Order: sequence, then C-alpha cells, then structure tokens
Amino acid sequence: MIMDGNKVEIPEWAFKFHGHKCPAMPIGYRAGLTALKKLGVEKASNKELYLLCENGPAHAAACFLDGVMAATGCTYGKGTAEKLNYGKNAIVLVDLKTKSAVRVSMRPEFFEKALNSEFVKLRKQKVEPRDIKPELVLPLIENVKQLDENVLFSISEVFEKDVELPKGTFDWHHCSICNEIVFDTRSKIVDGLRVCIPCAEKQLTA
Repeated sequence: MIMDGNKVEIPEWAFKFHGHKCPAMPIGYRAGLTALKKLGVEKASNKELYLLCENGPAHAAACFLDGVMAATGCTYGKGTAEKLNYGKNAIVLVDLKTKSAVRVSMRPEFFEKALNSEFVKLRKQKVEPRDIKPELVLPLIENVKQLDENVLFSISEVFEKDVELPKGTFDWHHCSICNEIVFDTRSKIVDGLRVCIPCAEKQLTA
C-alpha cells in the first residue's frame, strides 16, 4: 500500500488498465487493499488468493471490480476471480492456504452520496466517463484516496471459508468441426465427435 501521509495512492497503471478515470475503480482498489491488510497478506502473484465479487451484472459503479482485481492480483485469467452478480459493491477475499476470509462492502451512507454525485448524474444521462470534465472527476478521486477506510467500507472479522479451485488441464485437441484448439475440460461429444461448445450447440440446433 503506497501512502502519502493519510492518502492512499492509486497507481497510474491501474487507471490505464481500466481505460478511464472515475471514482469507482479507485474505491475498488482501496477495497482490495483493505481486504489484504485485514488478512495480513500481500497481493497474489500466482493463486494464493481467491476473490468473490458481489457486483454485476450491469449497474452504476461496477468499475469497482477492476480496482479490486488490480489491488489483489485475483483475475479471471488466473481463475482466481468469480463474479456473483448480486448487484452489490462488496467482495470476499479468501487466503487459499489458511482458508481465512474477509468481506469488505461499501458503507451505504457513503455509497448513497456517491450515487447522488454530479458524476453519476451525468452518467445517467449517458455521458461517458472519459467525456466528463477532469475538474469534476479528479476531486472525487482525491476524496477516495484520502478518506479513512472505515468511512468507505464495512469490514467483517476474519472468518473461515473453503474454496476449491477448478482443476486445471494441459490436455487439448482440435475440434472435429471447426478445427480450433479446445481444452478437454470444456469439450463435448456429439454424434461420436469431440467438439467445442459453440460447434456442439450448432449441431444440437441444426
């Protein structure tokens, strides 16, 4: 965690990864940092941690998730992030070695103020984040950096949670129809042929 006095710095690469500047991504970044601190662990480099994110499938401030992934190192590519689609900006972070977990959620009183901001009002009018004036966006981001984590979030006590990662595979083959490579764990047998899921669906609806 990079601190400047009481301010938490959000790395510039996280904004570049996300694609635009908005307050929700930094809030997610801070949620991830808060969860790491509560568990006493560092950002995952491999598969040390597992993330259950309660947001989605589509709502205001869903950019939160990109910030959480940037802070924790839990990603879809590594198979260590799962989106629950509860429509809440909250996470559960699990230390897979110790089975210790913590839940971090945005405080309703803070979130309500954020959802009533001029930024969100413009977003409701379908103004894209990159088209909103920096003088409106940047103070919101600075506010997120400086607020105490207990103002931003409700933080649970550490509890036990057992998560079993799906077993990975290096076994693959060519789909008998499209010839693209598909890994065995996601292939289907249709009319005696081993095929990928899209080709299987086409065969079944033909």
